[in-house]
Amino acid sequence: MIVTFCGHREVQEPEKVRKWLYKTVEGLIREGADCFYLGGYGQFDTMAAGVVHELKQKYPQIRSVLVLPYLDREYDASGYDESTYPPLENVPRRYAISKRNEYMVDNADIVVAYVLYGFGGASKTLRYAEKKRKRTICFSI
Repeated sequence: MIVTFCGHREVQEPEKVRKWLYKTVEGLIREGADCFYLGGYGQFDTMAAGVVHELKQKYPQIRSVLVLPYLDREYDASGYDESTYPPLENVPRRYAISKRNEYMVDNADIVVAYVLYGFGGASKTLRYAEKKRKRTICFSI
């Protein structure tokens, strides 16, 4: 089972969100999640990657995959098991991140979301996931 994440660049109440994220991800692993697609941008993505990395110590069978929006940039993929580049060669650069996000949703079974307001990339990605009828787990205050 593949899980992906979407969330705002900045996180309000990071400790509260991190605890929720840890509990949510561990619960999904117990349900059979074994692969996590991560975007690698912003505080929420960093937090999600850290939680998956930490849980890998307890559940070594899980894999974390950094999904790249661009091929011409350097990325620190050291905290991930692997990286992948979706078929975005013909996508205009300014749409690469949103198309990468759609790829992650399309290829995931579950979307874990930290979306507090209805604008921006995270909100757009969550709406896309709902349109695609993906199971979504959303943080709520």
